[in-house]
Amino acid sequence: MRAVSTLSVVVLASAGIGHAVISSLDADIARVDAFKDMKNRPRAGHGMNVLLVGTDGRDKITEHERRAFRLGGAPCHCTDTMMIVHISENRDRATVVSLPRDSYAEVPAQTDQATGRQRAAHPVRLNAAYSEGGPQLTVRTVENMTHLKIDHYLEVDFTSFMKTVDVLGGVKVCTPTPLKDAYSGLDLAPGTHTLMGGQALQYVRARHLDATSDLGRMKRQQRFLAALIEKAASSGVLLNPLRFRDVTRAVLGSVRADEGFGTDELLDLGRAMRDFSPSSSEFVTVPIGRMDYEVKGIGSTLKWDPVKADQLFSSLRDDKPLTADQPHPGPARAAVAPVEVDPRQIRVQVENGTGTAGLAKRVDAALAATGFATNHLPVTASAHDAKRTVITYDPDWDRSARALAAALPGAELRAVPGQGPLLKVTAGADFKDVHKVRFEDPAQPQPAAVRGSQVVCSLT
Repeated sequence: MRAVSTLSVVVLASAGIGHAVISSLDADIARVDAFKDMKNRPRAGHGMNVLLVGTDGRDKITEHERRAFRLGGAPCHCTDTMMIVHISENRDRATVVSLPRDSYAEVPAQTDQATGRQRAAHPVRLNAAYSEGGPQLTVRTVENMTHLKIDHYLEVDFTSFMKTVDVLGGVKVCTPTPLKDAYSGLDLAPGTHTLMGGQALQYVRARHLDATSDLGRMKRQQRFLAALIEKAASSGVLLNPLRFRDVTRAVLGSVRADEGFGTDELLDLGRAMRDFSPSSSEFVTVPIGRMDYEVKGIGSTLKWDPVKADQLFSSLRDDKPLTADQPHPGPARAAVAPVEVDPRQIRVQVENGTGTAGLAKRVDAALAATGFATNHLPVTASAHDAKRTVITYDPDWDRSARALAAALPGAELRAVPGQGPLLKVTAGADFKDVHKVRFEDPAQPQPAAVRGSQVVCSLT
């Protein structure tokens, strides 16, 4: 009773206390006039639309962070990530739409910031709008493409992202397959991991893990945002105005926001999100019509599907949930891992590395039942003391190896140059069972919208 009473007092008092403690933070927010002199804008819809932009700004990172998390190199002064976050009118739902950075876009006519000359409308990749005209041109371009009125602009750089994760005590993610990217430095074994700021940045930035590049990265970003919401909701930060202030202070010191995004808006969002959970959020990537749309002078771009994209943004304009026809699921516990290679195309030879009779036959049958092209000729290994299951593979078939590893969580991947397309599984004493996998064709990257509860960590 005392605990409940105390909590009630905190919640009821948070409006007054919250305004007092958060008002002081308003001066810490760097401001940008993202809507200066904008005319002929789309009509306002219902709810609130925030354009969330992640830039490659790295001016405030330390030398240790630069080395540890592979943040070297010159910044491109462009957007690394772009999302529209739609908050429903009654503040009970957040819809996140990922906009691929390589989307084909046409920036409207503008005045060149360097020369002062008028520049005609012209095609670009979407992330180049920021480098050409900053937040204003980015907002104008997005509004022209989506016909959505953007209400607020929020810009996050590397530093503010890492601070957000660190102040929450890390965010839990899971992966059924190894995630290793030499460019970002990400190196995660299959399983569940709590990522702090720097490692979380590697997770959401990695682009060289599979053939889906940016599209695969956006799926990981969506999963991470769902996990971030879960952590914020479960940690009590949204119920405690003092904790909310501390988190907000850590974040707002290195973000830029439009001039209208102030104390009242922060409090409004904080109050609204008290009852948020992963099932209160939904995620989708804008539908793609053509994957390799070549544009002279620009190169390969992603062309949106005009019909499906219009339907998506019409739903946001009308404040309609994208997952209304789906039942509210709890966090999924039955892990069916998505893989990027069809198991039917992956040839597998199984051998028994233990003294347990019939183990190779059992593994072979289970992999075949899951869809892998086993040769149905299990053999006995020369040594019988294997403690760990090992997958040997030719590096040229590394994507197939990652798919097989998803079905055998915990198995060691061992590259053997020249082995060829046949993958070999040596079953060790640690083998328990084969997990089901699901082929996701990279050529069909736009799944239906999903709730956050469907993409948060499901591995135990």
